[in-house]
Amino acid sequence: MSENQNMKIGFLGPRGTYTEEALQKLLKIDDHNLVPYGAEADVLRAVERGEVAKGMVPIENSIEGSVNATLDVLAFDVNLFIQREIVIPIHHNLVARPGVKMEDIRTVISHPQALAQCRGYLTEKLPQAKTEFASSTAGAVKLISEQNGALAAIGPKLAAEMYGLDVLDEGIADFEENQTRFVLVGREPAPRTGNDKTSIVCFIFEDRPGSLLQILQEFAFRYVNLTKIQSRPTRKALGDYCFFIDMLGHIEDEVIESALKCLKCKIRNIKVLGSYPVADVVGG
Repeated sequence: MSENQNMKIGFLGPRGTYTEEALQKLLKIDDHNLVPYGAEADVLRAVERGEVAKGMVPIENSIEGSVNATLDVLAFDVNLFIQREIVIPIHHNLVARPGVKMEDIRTVISHPQALAQCRGYLTEKLPQAKTEFASSTAGAVKLISEQNGALAAIGPKLAAEMYGLDVLDEGIADFEENQTRFVLVGREPAPRTGNDKTSIVCFIFEDRPGSLLQILQEFAFRYVNLTKIQSRPTRKALGDYCFFIDMLGHIEDEVIESALKCLKCKIRNIKVLGSYPVADVVGG
């Protein structure tokens, strides 16, 4: 996409992350316009501040579900719009400094989602090793490249090559069909394409029986296809929840516009996270 060649785009870094891989597949942007950040929240806040034009972050994994760090910042901390999405296969690898063998490893470092996606493998193959969290998979790879000791990381093969590490084992996720959905966010809504998805957050007045049903009825009555429903704490009080909902269609579609108009009379607030083109799964 030539219009993106001269704009700065932030992503969950450092270089070599799955997020960078997804971004390059989506936009094919020049490397000098890529700006890595240390956490999902940092990417999103940089977009809101105008440090970068857009930002790419992970939002959902087929094994471990939603990336809550992304959801929470989009819902509570920034006013941004999801403009695009992309789904790519995730191929986790066990990497270590040259000379380190499987039996030597005492600590495995990676992003919490990656560690969870490889939980069974670690239990079976590395029962002697403890786990530690890193802000990203490539960040874990970079970290162990700078330290001596019986360390290993779970991360992309690209990152292992970048930082001069050996791949000890490939494809170590507990399930073969491991995919992650990434979203590109910006300060403006995306135009309607005719093949779109809409993401919203619904805030109810109080936790009471039938609250979720009130929301779902508006979409069911209009035959709107919901592709995801998730509750998250609102950070206000124990038991106070909001609902993240993805649906097929655009915010400007008559049925969705009508459903949201009726919902606003029933619940405290609706935050639209964006309407954007539905993604295909990109091979990798």
